[in-house]
Formats: sequence, C-alpha cells, structure tokens
Amino acid sequence: MNKSPAQRRAIVVGGSLGGLFAANLLLKQGWQVDVFERVPVELAGRGAGIVTHPELFDAMTAAGIAIDSSIGIQVSSRITLAQDGKLIMEGALPQTLTAWGKMYHALRAAIPDSNYHSGGNVVAVESLETHAAVTLAEGSRYEADVIIAADGFRSTIRQHFLPEVELKYAGYIAWRGLVQENLLSASTHKTLFDKFAFCLPPHEQILGYPVAGHSNSTQPGERRYNFVWYRTCDNEALKDLLTDASGKVFEGGIPPTFIREDVLATMYEAAHNLLAPQFAEVVTKAVEPLFQPIFDLEVPKMNFGRVALLGDAAFVARPHCGMGVTKAAGDARALVEALDSNETVEQALAEYSEVRCRFGTAVIQHARHLGAYMQAQLDDKQREMAELYRTPEAVMRETAAPFQL
Repeated sequence: MNKSPAQRRAIVVGGSLGGLFAANLLLKQGWQVDVFERVPVELAGRGAGIVTHPELFDAMTAAGIAIDSSIGIQVSSRITLAQDGKLIMEGALPQTLTAWGKMYHALRAAIPDSNYHSGGNVVAVESLETHAAVTLAEGSRYEADVIIAADGFRSTIRQHFLPEVELKYAGYIAWRGLVQENLLSASTHKTLFDKFAFCLPPHEQILGYPVAGHSNSTQPGERRYNFVWYRTCDNEALKDLLTDASGKVFEGGIPPTFIREDVLATMYEAAHNLLAPQFAEVVTKAVEPLFQPIFDLEVPKMNFGRVALLGDAAFVARPHCGMGVTKAAGDARALVEALDSNETVEQALAEYSEVRCRFGTAVIQHARHLGAYMQAQLDDKQREMAELYRTPEAVMRETAAPFQL
C-alpha cells in the first residue's frame, strides 16, 4: 500500500478472539488500530474449551505472542466409553487443549489499553472511496483505511451488507460446561482427565477434554474438564428451552443463569440415564452449564469495499471440527498478508475474500459431515442410515482433528 505503516489505520469491530488476532497482527505490522467491543466489561471470564491446531499457533507466532507449555494441556490419546463406563476403544492422537479465557488473556495482554474500547457499540458502517467509517451508538464517528468486522455470528455489519444471509438451525443443541478437576472422583479423574474422551449413546454424542482452570492455571489439581453434549431438539422444543421462568424468550441464546430449573433437572436426569457414569458425573458437577443451538452460516463474499468480514461474522461452522478459533486466526493472518502485498485496500480485501471463502466453505462442509448424524435424528429414514456409519473409529478419527483444505 502507498501509505507508510504509521499512517495506516484500521478499526476492528469486535474484541473477542478473532478481533484480537487481527488487531495484534496489524499492530505488529505498524498499523494504528482501534478495537471496539460493544460489551462494556472485559470478556476474560467467558467461553469454555478450545481445541488447538497448528494454524492457530502459527497465527499466534506471527502476532508476536509467546507460546509455552502453559498455553494449554497436552493429551496423547482419545478414548470412547460405553454407556456402562467401560472402555470401548483407545487411539493415539496428541493435541493441545486450552480454554477461551487462556487464549483471550494472551491476546488481550498484547494490546495497549488505549487501543481497546469496551462499550464501543458500533451501529453503522460505511465504505467510501478514500476511507471507511463506523458510527457508535452514542453518536461518535471514527474513520480508518479499513474496517474489520469481527462481531460474531450475529454480526450487525454482515447483516448490513448481506441482509439475505441468515443463520440456519441444524436441529440440535450442544450442552456445555466446565467442572473443577479437584471435584471429580478419583475413578472418573483417572479415566477421563488426561484424554480426549467420547461417549456415543443412541441418538446423541458427548465429548470432553481437560482445559486450564481459574486464573488460567494449567497446574495439576487446578485445571478443569470441559464437556460438549449434543442432543436433538426440534424448533418447538428449542423455543421452550430458550424461555426463562418469567416467559421471556431469548431468541439469540439464553444466559446460563436464566435457564429454568426444570430444564436443568431434565438434562441432569438424561445424563444419568444415557451417559457413561464418568460423563454423568462431569455434567452434574459442572458450574452453570449452558447450551447453544447449532447453526450453519456461510457468506458468498467477505469484502465490501474497505470493509472485511472475519471469523464467525462470515462463516459459522458446527463445533464438531473444533475449528472456530483457528479459522478466525487464519482469517486474520490472511487479511493482514493481503493488505501488506496489495496496492490498495480494495484489492487486498478482494484477494482475502477469495482465499478465505474457499477455506470457510470447506470447513462448513466438513462440519456438516461430522454433524450429519445428529441432524438425521429428526427423520426416521435418515436416522437409520446415519446409524450405519457412526462408529467409535470414525468419530475419534475425525472430530476436532487437524483439518486441511
């Protein structure tokens, strides 16, 4: 680009992991960067477990973020348990598992406080010939050479440019939660804690793995165990789950503290009836479990003049492939590389869109393949066919495993 590094300015809308990756990479290249996060408080306490991939660490290295053994917890194998808790299968697959808070802390600490604006709620965006601009809810307006929309799966910026693109509910939900390592019984800890584990009861699937604990500790005894439990849920049942005790429906996802007691009681009962005892213990001891409806979302393009979509603002893949954060980090790296190698912002964003749309589409297709079994549960014929192809070998081999285009 023609401007010197010190003259180039970017605005990142969204201060979660994808936005932080973009901001760190741009700062390292000498850009002036402002991050606007609509939530008025730090996000460090949010999120659950994250499966890492080599591309994620490559992006962190490129951003100048130091990586050592404390970034996550190493597991060397995967296991599948029967409903009675006995081991069905075990296979080697070394991986590093980390927590959202651990990753957030590492990325946020590298950004000066003066560049990060909590409570910065962007309500309008525009791309002009010489610059782009955002307007905040309180009326202030900020200009930059490029706007990066990293504002999540319900992105207001995506909705502005692509109002016809909508989230598509896949017909099932994922219960998620974390339990403190020192609360687990000795037998459950021995079976689960140093492994990536699965249980495949009829029509359902649960998986779990260890992650960092409070204050991002990875010390033995201070860690946590993260679970993800997929359960079928049609549209009517979903609306009921999203309704709190007062009758209010949370269309965008219900906060864990608002989930009704009867919903939790039914979930706990199902855990005891359906899951291996080790997983039932994990579920019932988790603090404030929550659930997320599973959606698909994909866009035809990620560039709009001087505005670029990034991460879940562009492609929302089902979590089976464990690629959400890695995909956002890859987007950020590709975007910054394109900005560095093209004469104009518009050319750079067009190149970025072409490359990352191909990758995002591939991840979506892979995630749909992995989630096909759960989606099939709402149809008798599809369910029978899906059951033929669901095996511990396939699930352990493909779920949250390294992915290449």
